[in-house]
Amino acid sequence: MLNFTIRRLIQIPLVMLVLSVIVIGLTQLLSPEQRAAPYIRSEQQAARLEQIITERGLRDPFPVQYGRWFSNTIRGDLGFSKASGKDVIPTIQERLPNTIELTLVTALPILLLSIWLGTLSALHKDKLLDQILRVLVVFGYSLPTFVLGIVLLAVFYAYLGWLPGAGQLEIINQFAVGDLRRYTGMMSIDAALNGRWDIAWDALRHMILPAVTLMIVLSANLVKVMRNSMLEVLTSDYVRTARAKGLSSRVVNGKHARRNALLPIVTLGGFLVIGLLGGSIITETIFAYPGIGQWFVQSALQLDIAGVLGFTLLSALLVVVMSTAVDILYGVIDPRVRFH
Repeated sequence: MLNFTIRRLIQIPLVMLVLSVIVIGLTQLLSPEQRAAPYIRSEQQAARLEQIITERGLRDPFPVQYGRWFSNTIRGDLGFSKASGKDVIPTIQERLPNTIELTLVTALPILLLSIWLGTLSALHKDKLLDQILRVLVVFGYSLPTFVLGIVLLAVFYAYLGWLPGAGQLEIINQFAVGDLRRYTGMMSIDAALNGRWDIAWDALRHMILPAVTLMIVLSANLVKVMRNSMLEVLTSDYVRTARAKGLSSRVVNGKHARRNALLPIVTLGGFLVIGLLGGSIITETIFAYPGIGQWFVQSALQLDIAGVLGFTLLSALLVVVMSTAVDILYGVIDPRVRFH
């Protein structure tokens, strides 16, 4: 296990290096004028477009441009994001905690709910409860995220007025944010640490509709996979042996069957977290939630190359790190797994 972990950790920078070459190479499909756009912030700069292209070396050979980008990246300079009006690194530092906060509110309930409902559906196979759950899974799996988000906004914000709509805070609380001492960058946690429970509650209320949207859409597939995995495990030899030894159904289902049925959920759960941390692009856009997913959409619409590159490399890093973590977790859950 230790050797496997070390090998995977060594692979992370190598994979990121290859991915960076591919991503930077794709930007060469754009003209130098298009790649110079993020550096133009005024009409005066637009008048000296050719000078900017020359100064930035946008007509240099690709190896030269990549070497320059890599050197800047090592120094922590990923360029200026036109969409946010800030450098890429400060933008990520500002927005990523918001996405992490939404992930913390969403991921654990999704995993727990999916495991519980999938187990219930498998244990009541072909009964009424199983049929109801399977219909709900199909409904959640086929429902587009943007449709569900708009419906929830229309019902609970516009019609009933029970929950807030877009944004992260009410306008009155946005003026008080500047007085908060920031510890984690996550609004609800920092507000609570500053004793501003009103702001913390406001931030949590604004996350309810985005979180519910993600829970309904993303849990559907996990419930289906958990049900199928549980049904397969329940028919295995070691489960039948455990029942023949006189163990109770609760022990057999909970300790022997469910634990081994969790292996597919570990993989899907890892990629679920990757997707949430990478910014739930559609959800953050619908609810105007200031996470990195919303920033990516704004960057793409404005042809903000530096912003798109920053988001892409961050997402790639999350995928590589979480994939390694999932592989390691496999050996923890199932001792039969061996790494060579």
